[in-house]
Amino acid sequence: MNPSPYLQTRRRFVAASPSEIFELLRDPAMHPVIDGSGTVRASNTQESKLTLGSEFGMQMRLGVPYRISNTVVEFEQDRQIAWRHFSGHRWRYELEAVGSGTMVSETWDASRLRHKWLLRLMGFTRSTGPNMERTLERLAAQFPETTE
Repeated sequence: MNPSPYLQTRRRFVAASPSEIFELLRDPAMHPVIDGSGTVRASNTQESKLTLGSEFGMQMRLGVPYRISNTVVEFEQDRQIAWRHFSGHRWRYELEAVGSGTMVSETWDASRLRHKWLLRLMGFTRSTGPNMERTLERLAAQFPETTE
């Protein structure tokens, strides 16, 4: 757990290499597939391989449908990718090779926002952690363990 409700991290072991996971994370079309919040509906972007500075749009739904634009602000091949949208939230994934797979850390960083009270009012400080846990479960499900 994190000391601040505006900076939350969850971790999970995934039975895949960092490069396999990174390729999935950098493809905006896969974001609705792994999203554990139920809000990410579809990608508005033709680009299938995000890089540093890439801008990509997503169709969202939180009560009502809306669109949001994101910019990739951190990018280290097979290690880390992060993006933010207009309000400044950052979603970061960090990958660390561990044994036969990868430890994946997902971080939601809203610590620099001016209007944090709005996030609390809308319930994001309570729902984000469990949603990230579901996202990591869905991510892991894309790489089922194989037995020989």
